[in-house]
Amino acid sequence: MSRAITLRQWNRTLLSRQHLARRIDEDAIEVLDRCVGLQSQDPRAAFFGLWSRIEGFDPTELDDLLVGRDVVRMALLRSTVFLIDAEDARWIRPLAGPTLRRELSVHARRLADADAEQVVADAEELLTGAALSVGELGRLLAQRHPGENPATLTAIARCGLPLVQVPPRGLWRGRGTPTYRLFDEWAGPGEPAVADDSARADLVRLYLRGFGPATVDAIQTWSGLTGLRPLVERLEADWELQKLTGPHGETLYDLEGLGLADPDLPAPARLVAPFDHVIGIAADRVRVADPELFRRTVTANGRSPGFVLVDGFLAGTWRLEGDEVRVDYLREVDRAGRGEVDDEVDRLREFLAAR
Repeated sequence: MSRAITLRQWNRTLLSRQHLARRIDEDAIEVLDRCVGLQSQDPRAAFFGLWSRIEGFDPTELDDLLVGRDVVRMALLRSTVFLIDAEDARWIRPLAGPTLRRELSVHARRLADADAEQVVADAEELLTGAALSVGELGRLLAQRHPGENPATLTAIARCGLPLVQVPPRGLWRGRGTPTYRLFDEWAGPGEPAVADDSARADLVRLYLRGFGPATVDAIQTWSGLTGLRPLVERLEADWELQKLTGPHGETLYDLEGLGLADPDLPAPARLVAPFDHVIGIAADRVRVADPELFRRTVTANGRSPGFVLVDGFLAGTWRLEGDEVRVDYLREVDRAGRGEVDDEVDRLREFLAAR
């Protein structure tokens, strides 16, 4: 019979592995690797994600990694823009292929006459040796495919090619529209470190290292991959993974030998970044958020607020109005908890003012 864990132990283990129970003094790229990248639809979200995890985080460190091409912003898992180690992107991008092809087929149905494969080939030709903004790429593709919507043509190119969004967009103070380069031209040519089933297995291991214990549904929801259960069960049969029972009867998996946190571990208040994977992915969200409370954070336009955690669980949201930090509580929080949140708000204000 598998070991049972409580909700509080599940919560504390996640926060510990994500460095949200205690900030650490480590390089940004190390923390980024442990998080398997950070969601970066909002270019500033990853900076807030690292600020909430790293003691004394300096955004110029991440700027330097982006300019130096050590990390990249590109569409990966779930067709979502990730900020991730460039060498991880090299082998993870092929795993995202099925999701991106499905999205491509949706855009292709909006074409009047053009062939989607030819659009991708034309985009690759146009981008070879060049950096093109979204608008420029759409305009040039429309010249080759008259009568087609430039936005549709660009969306097809984004799904069909490994494209990096290059600086200055994505820098802490960077502005401008997304500008694309081909991945191999930006990061340099090379072969993926792993591929196919070996790559899928490595992705499972990385997710569990950073977010475990977790259900198979959580791994699949985060990755956008399907059919992972046989792989996970094989890894468990090979003693790489252990099986646990969650607080609501969930079947959870974790890396064998990776310890669980003390359920009594203190969890100071944290301002978690918009779109952060610690709370933004639906499966297993119960370990940090009451489902009804989370539903109140969902916006009609799909934008994500920042999230306020008190004692490890969702208590409210935060947002910027200019450089001012506004907090909205979703549940009762005692004076001590509000004091911790106020301290984090002050800390974030200092971060914004200093940079």
